Amino acid sequence: MKPPSQIKAPLSGGGTTTSTINDVARLAGVSIKTVSRVINKEPNVREETRQKVQEAATLLHYRPNLLARSLAGSRSFLIGLFYDNPVPHYIDAMQRGVIRRAREDNHHLLIEPQDSHSPDLERSISSLLATVRLDGVILTPPLCDMAVVLHAIETAGVPYVRVSPFLNPGRSPSVRIDDVTAAYEMTLHLIAQGHRDIGFILGHPEHGASHLRYEGFVKALRENNLEPRAEWVKQGFFSYESGIDAARSLFAAGAPRPTAIFSSNDYMAFGLMAYAQQIGVRIPEDISVVGFDDVPGAILVWPHVTTIRQPVEEMAYAATDLLLNRATEDENGKPIETTRSLPFGLIVRESARQV
Repeated sequence: MKPPSQIKAPLSGGGTTTSTINDVARLAGVSIKTVSRVINKEPNVREETRQKVQEAATLLHYRPNLLARSLAGSRSFLIGLFYDNPVPHYIDAMQRGVIRRAREDNHHLLIEPQDSHSPDLERSISSLLATVRLDGVILTPPLCDMAVVLHAIETAGVPYVRVSPFLNPGRSPSVRIDDVTAAYEMTLHLIAQGHRDIGFILGHPEHGASHLRYEGFVKALRENNLEPRAEWVKQGFFSYESGIDAARSLFAAGAPRPTAIFSSNDYMAFGLMAYAQQIGVRIPEDISVVGFDDVPGAILVWPHVTTIRQPVEEMAYAATDLLLNRATEDENGKPIETTRSLPFGLIVRESARQV
């Protein structure tokens, strides 16, 4: 066999014939089965052989026929992304991350929005999985914590990875950030700026991250001999409109105001800031506001928002990697790596200041 650097593509006769797996095998000097194993990223292939096959495939501009591979084997080369989330940026970033990793293994993405409140949710998912053969499913909140969803997928025998699950975290492989620590550090940041009267806008109650972020907020307060005040803790739903509603309550005439407000996501912070400016409350001069997620709008509004950066696209990439990477399974097909925790970042901008 020639080493990888000595492989040369055959001279073209000027035609447009598509290269086949046979062509790759001949050029690399290996069997068709070996080429197939390399393409499918199966283990137990020598690195030198893998490099030869990959170089031959590149020289020949070989692209696997996904339909033929699907018909010949047990894989469809399709991954499903199931979601019901009110935040457009979250879903957009999730899709980008899944697609980026899926393309590395020649997989494609099937995007399936679901209504988490539908009485037919379980039947809808079961019907989909019976109709479309998927190599795996990625579940985002709140679907990732719903028993009917997990039951439908497990009954169908489809592998799945959950993003930021709150309940039964060991039930499946998952990807997350440490929401408790992130909120804890943001609250400590406000305390370090001199704030003692701090309000909080809760996220959607059906999303586990909402509870974890509030937990981190309370933990930081109590470690500094402070307590959350019920009148300054408002329910939100991760939407701009719910941020406005929370602001109306927090800024009610005659009511005492906190000096800072921690919003469980940026969109609610945007709504709060818009309402505050409408009624003449200056940010950060009169009140500091911080958020969570670091969506693009955090640097489009003024003042720019101090927030926690949640790497949603990287989380989606990692979830897809867990789904596709066979090296994470033992000889019995059981997952070895079950959880990945990605780093978050505290991004300091102009919406909060020292008091």
